Amino acid sequence: MRTSPAVIAIVVAAGLGLCARANAQAAPPLLEARVVRLSWPTLSEAQCSFFNARYEAAAALTRALPATDPADLAAIELRSSALLFQLKAALGDQADKEKAFKLCGVCPSLLAPFLSETAQGQALARATLRSAPGDEAALFFLGKLDLNYVWLQLGPLGRRTGWDEYWEARRSLDAVLARNPAHVRARVARAWIDYIVDTKMPWGTRWVLGGGNKKRALLSMRAAARTEADFFVHAEAMFALWHLNVRERNLGEAVAIARELARDFPDNGELAKFIEQHDPDSQP
Repeated sequence: MRTSPAVIAIVVAAGLGLCARANAQAAPPLLEARVVRLSWPTLSEAQCSFFNARYEAAAALTRALPATDPADLAAIELRSSALLFQLKAALGDQADKEKAFKLCGVCPSLLAPFLSETAQGQALARATLRSAPGDEAALFFLGKLDLNYVWLQLGPLGRRTGWDEYWEARRSLDAVLARNPAHVRARVARAWIDYIVDTKMPWGTRWVLGGGNKKRALLSMRAAARTEADFFVHAEAMFALWHLNVRERNLGEAVAIARELARDFPDNGELAKFIEQHDPDSQP
């Protein structure tokens, strides 16, 4: 069921002024930027919310996107990612993940749409690939949706499942990069595989999963972040590089990246908190 225009007006109004550089590229009339719009949102508005860590708003906006193209894999993937981040925040980093899920009041209502969106996106991508095996967009989004599922199972839910999705993701992303080595989003997603497999899996499992390499992951992330790309594609690469540097305790580089990201996403509380805690120049 699509969200009503009144609700969308409130959400979009709350997002006005976010992602200043992206909005500047579109250069809308100043008058339009001052009014509450009673219209359906755009994907870029949902992306603005997502990268400002407003995951609930991002999910709501993607649900309300115009239904002119039901096979819009970009919107489905963004909604899946927004729900994944909501689940991660709700579950936290508890040792007993099964207990944490049982005690989480909102988690069932987040998990159900996550699984539904993931299945819908996978089905659409696979259908596209049956008729066009080399479709780059379908290959990428299939791999990305698969990874969202795998990361949820292995991380917040603590379940050792999703191996079929893992291998499908790895094959799909490798196929994209074989055709287009400069595909920034595929490079970022593939680097995450290298990093997680190398740092989170025991040696025997790493071998079974085809191996990983955190040094290669960091180099690939840095290269992706330096590649000229669409505003939001570049933002995704920068956020990924920031997260990897935080994990590796490379705090100097992490702070520099966070400060750069905060200029474009000033409402991202996660960035603001990190800068306040780790940047000596931010101290009063």
